[in-house]
Amino acid sequence: MRIHVLLEQLAPSPAPPAWSASASTVGLLLAAVISGAVLAAIITALINIVLARRKSREEERARLRQAFAEALRAQASYKEFAYAIRRRSSEKPAEERARLTDALREIQAQLSFYLAWTAAESQDVGQAYAALIEKTRQVAGTAMKAAWEANPISSDAEMSIPRTVVDLAPLNQAEDAYMRAVIRHLAALAPWQGDAQSLETRSARVCELYDVIVLR
Repeated sequence: MRIHVLLEQLAPSPAPPAWSASASTVGLLLAAVISGAVLAAIITALINIVLARRKSREEERARLRQAFAEALRAQASYKEFAYAIRRRSSEKPAEERARLTDALREIQAQLSFYLAWTAAESQDVGQAYAALIEKTRQVAGTAMKAAWEANPISSDAEMSIPRTVVDLAPLNQAEDAYMRAVIRHLAALAPWQGDAQSLETRSARVCELYDVIVLR
């Protein structure tokens, strides 16, 4: 009897069933697949979030770029009155005065709006725009006053007004300062661009936009 018990104890343990090992392997594979799928879903979600935020920032930059351009357009419209007043019709002076005054009043309202808006949007841009408008009112305003005091043009040849009569070149420096402030503000909203695009390159592009707007 003792010999029989000893033989049973010394006998090797039976191997686990084949189906048990197979089930364990399948379980590990399923766990790996599920983990990989979950990880892929998380990564995809994170990528979508980043892209959505980047798209939102790009849309915001596009909105601001358009608004800053419109502010510059208002300034350009104001200074053009130095030419428009000299080119007024002499046939109906009272009507021309009313027409030009109403148009100038509308532009003044736009300038007041953009002065407040740029200051609220960015201190740097707001200060640059305020300096630009102050300089514009000084230079173009003086030219307008002289235009009102001069006689209206009476021939087609007088439509071309030389710089010796109306010189708005002193505004160039203030206009460039405003554009550079806009560039800095927009660049701060796009940190993913890094330094790949230099300030000079961005400035040149904005200058091109400015030339299109005001045709200076």
